[in-house]
Amino acid sequence: MALPTSVKLFEMAPRDGLQNEPGDPVPTATKIELIERLANAGIGHIEAASFVSPKWVPQMGDAAEVMRGLTREPSVVYSALTPNLKGLENALAVGVEEVAVFGAASEAFSQKNINCSIAESLARFEPVLKRAQEAGVRVRGYVSCVLGCPYEGDIVPSQVANVAKALYDMGCYEISLGDTIGVGTPLAAKRMIEATRQYVPIEHLAAHFHDTYGMALANLYAVLEEGVSVIDAATAGLGGCPYAKGASGNVATEDVLYLLAGLGIDTGINLQAIIDTGYWITGELGRKPSSKVALAKGRVSS
Repeated sequence: MALPTSVKLFEMAPRDGLQNEPGDPVPTATKIELIERLANAGIGHIEAASFVSPKWVPQMGDAAEVMRGLTREPSVVYSALTPNLKGLENALAVGVEEVAVFGAASEAFSQKNINCSIAESLARFEPVLKRAQEAGVRVRGYVSCVLGCPYEGDIVPSQVANVAKALYDMGCYEISLGDTIGVGTPLAAKRMIEATRQYVPIEHLAAHFHDTYGMALANLYAVLEEGVSVIDAATAGLGGCPYAKGASGNVATEDVLYLLAGLGIDTGINLQAIIDTGYWITGELGRKPSSKVALAKGRVSS
């Protein structure tokens, strides 16, 4: 299949990138500046916060303050993770225009992560979807462990397809397929997409690949060939999975942009501005970017 002519990049650094950050919570002002820098660089879709219990995810405890403090660009969608009805109501109260729910393709991961079966987790989302639809808010669905699970090992593509179909049928406008622990390889990624697109149209599928084994870009190229045109990435490669030893986090936005530019695929995003933002936020966190492109090109400004 021909490569897509354009790709929507969905920026994950403010939420997925920071949610497992060790130590003290990242200051609210820093999160707001990160989101605004990303928007100014041309990113049109940013997951800005997560409305979850601060007891479980302390780094996301200021979600409402972050959303209230943003200077919002009219052309940018600022979304938030809302795994339950309470989270959704809190998000609606501060004007969130798009939310997301997450399920797993692995029964063991679902039990360990959210203490319920896949079927039970999907049932919990029904009132969230219903309320979001009443409020005129779009819902995105995430499926984790699509290419491997820390407890079950390899995941059968049909399991991924079944969960993705359930979320799509429930009303999620887009399904993001996550290689949560970054163990996937290109052929496995292709097979997973081939199975899932039987139930969810390819234009409603997104790839969310972590780079634990250095395979994320190869896997992304493989699914681009299958027609996927939405990619989740995190500036500076921020993020990590607490369930995978040595997990290096999301694929870096900088590296994805470099790949797409080399393929002649348009994103409308300023690569150098993203590189500079990556150096800035990792400086705030006390380390360097994990993006290969950022390290090769270097920063131009602060």
